[in-house]
Order: sequence, then C-alpha cells, then structure tokens
Amino acid sequence: MSCSNKLLRVDNVGKVFKQYKSEWHRIASLAGLGIKPVEVHRVLNSISFSVGRGEAVGVIGQNGAGKSTLLKIITGTLKPSEGFVQLEGRVSAILELGMGFHPDLTGRQNVYHSAGLMGFTPSQIDEVIDEIEAFAEIGEYFDEPVRVYSSGMQMRVAFAVATAWRPELLIVDEALSVGDAYFQHKSFKKIREFREMGTSLLLVSHDRGAIQAICDRAVLIDGGKLVKDGEPEEVVDYYNAIIAKKEDKSTNIIQTKRDDGKVMTFSGDKRVILKSIELKKDGNSVEIVGVGERVTLVICVEVLENIDELVLGYMIKDRLGQSIFGTNTYYLKNTIEHVKSGQQVEFKFDFIANLGSGSYSVTTSAHSGHTHIADNYFWIDNAFVFEVVNLNKDEFVGLAWLPPKLEVNYVR
Repeated sequence: MSCSNKLLRVDNVGKVFKQYKSEWHRIASLAGLGIKPVEVHRVLNSISFSVGRGEAVGVIGQNGAGKSTLLKIITGTLKPSEGFVQLEGRVSAILELGMGFHPDLTGRQNVYHSAGLMGFTPSQIDEVIDEIEAFAEIGEYFDEPVRVYSSGMQMRVAFAVATAWRPELLIVDEALSVGDAYFQHKSFKKIREFREMGTSLLLVSHDRGAIQAICDRAVLIDGGKLVKDGEPEEVVDYYNAIIAKKEDKSTNIIQTKRDDGKVMTFSGDKRVILKSIELKKDGNSVEIVGVGERVTLVICVEVLENIDELVLGYMIKDRLGQSIFGTNTYYLKNTIEHVKSGQQVEFKFDFIANLGSGSYSVTTSAHSGHTHIADNYFWIDNAFVFEVVNLNKDEFVGLAWLPPKLEVNYVR
C-alpha cells in the first residue's frame, strides 16, 4: 500500500502517565526544576500501524491492554509521549459512552452541542436533525435530559450523531456492546454502508465474529505493545491462545501456514498431542461432503503424561473463521478420567452435515473441565479443512441447511 493511500498512520507511538505528589510538583517538573514523579506508568510502547483508504482494521486485546488510550491519541483527545499520528480527512469516533454529553441537556440539545464540536454549523445540523432523531429511535426521550437515559439510549444518540455525516475514518470502541441486539444490527448495517462508500473503519471489539465479518485486517495489543498485525482469523486465533497462556505459563504458541494458505494456530502444554484428525463417510476418509450427508469426525490423541481428566472438543468454522458449531466431551457428559501416559484415545463424533455449500475448517482441543483456560493440553485452529457441496438438495442460500416443510393455503 503506497503512502498516498494511507488514511491513518500511527508511528512509534508511546504513552507514559506520571503521578506527582501534588499539582505543584507537576508544574515544577514541567518548568524543569528537577522534580521527579512518584510513579511512572507506561501504557503504550512503540505502536506502529496504518489504515488505508476504504480499509477496515479491527483492534483487539484484553482490558487494560491500552486500546482506549491508543484511540484517544488517534482522535487527538490525548497527546502521545513519543511518536506521532498522521491522519488525513475527517474522523468520527464513538469512544466512551456518552462522551461529551451534558446530563442536563436534552438529547436534541446534545446533538447540536456534539455536532458543533465536530465542526458542523447549526444550519448543517438542522438539515440532518430529523434523520438523527429517526435513527436513534428513542421517541419522546429525544427531548428529555440525558440524565434520565439508559446506557443503550445514550449509545443510540451518540451513534446517530457520529454517523449523520459520512467520515473518511470511523472509529468505534466497545460502546456498541451496550446496545440492544436490534440496534447493534442496525449500527453494523450503517457501518457496512459507509464501507461500501469508501469509509475506513477502526473497530475495537471483543466480538471475534464482528472483527472477522467486517475487517480486512486486525491488530492485537497486549501489555501496551502491538504483538500481531495480519488477517483477522490469524490474529483472533493468536489472541485466544495468549489468553490461555496467561493462565498457564507452560503453554506454547506456534503459528504455521498450511499448504492451502490458512494459518494453523497451536497452543498448549503438550501433555496430550494430536495424532490424527480426519472426516469419514461410509468408513472412507473424505475432504468433500454433500449437504445433509452423515459423516464422522475421527480425532485420535496420545497422552504423554498422566492426567486426571481429559476433555476433547471440536469447533466447525466457516471460511471467515466464524464459529458455526462446537461441542466437547464435557458437554456431552463423556469426560475421561485418570488417563495414563502412553495411552492413545480415539474419539468419533457422528453427525449430519447440515451445512451450506462452502469451505469449512475444524478447530480441535484437549483440556480439562469445560474450557481450555485452566489446563490447555492443546488447541489447534484450522487443524482440518473440508468442503461442502450441494449434490442433490433443493437450491438454498446460507451456512445452514434447515429444510422446511411447506404448506400453502388459500385463506379467502
């Protein structure tokens, strides 16, 4: 991507917060009188990435990783301690819930206030105020003080204002998560429309589905550092792995590229290893199955150390890496206990492939309990890839085959 095509450039950005004994000590320090802070807390360290025109980039990371601080620096509400941010075009941001709203002003008054701070004139706001009110859908509350609003109502008005004019760059923090399901769908529809018109997007979310469905790239912030920048599925899988590693320091994380281009992410302590994984139909290994055919997922593992409990699970994902269906032997009430070193165990999951046509991958994991967080023996994303084709079913669209029984009656 050429420099001229970069809408946002974050270059070696760092942020340090300093705490002094008093405000006088802070002023004295700024005046160069040699007063040192009592505490120095580094939040960001050498963050560098860019966003191209029309590109959507997801930002993920655990709470406290520095994501919100980074967004405030990008939007100019906070200055970096090191590095710089270069931004071309108008940016519209939805960061902290209700940020900039005055609790004693009505929703309508806050719209004029917030949009004014964004640089729009009263006459320009007049032209879109009815659209903002209609999009927010809060009825008579639009003319009530914001202090009586729920968090979801504040979100509706904030989003409606931020998207009343199409920006070159739209930044959305986790604030959307407080909205109800209906408004979330409505908001993401608006975001997709902006994307089709060329707006760039910076989306901060813990929702892996949203990141993978909307974004072209993702960046992972951990401990104030950028540790991964790449395809959304690859980055989200790595994020999932480092969460487990923080619970179990013995966990290893390895990413390798398969022959088909997909990145296989491995994490685990290797007390149990994957020997083989295959999909079978009528006893034969297959990589292509028909819609609605009965298949068996066969997973064989070997135990390298004595373990008290063994749970084996799998997850089927679509081509974007979004989860379609997953289960494990804990949920199926078939946990194995006291497994000896050297034993090999084969698991067979028999099911009907009620899936739409397309490419799918299988993630598999071995652990104790109902998740891999406590004892992660192994977790392997994209361990197996297969295709589903429609051989003999009626034509349909979507990721699931849910054939209905149709009945049509004349009622008059």
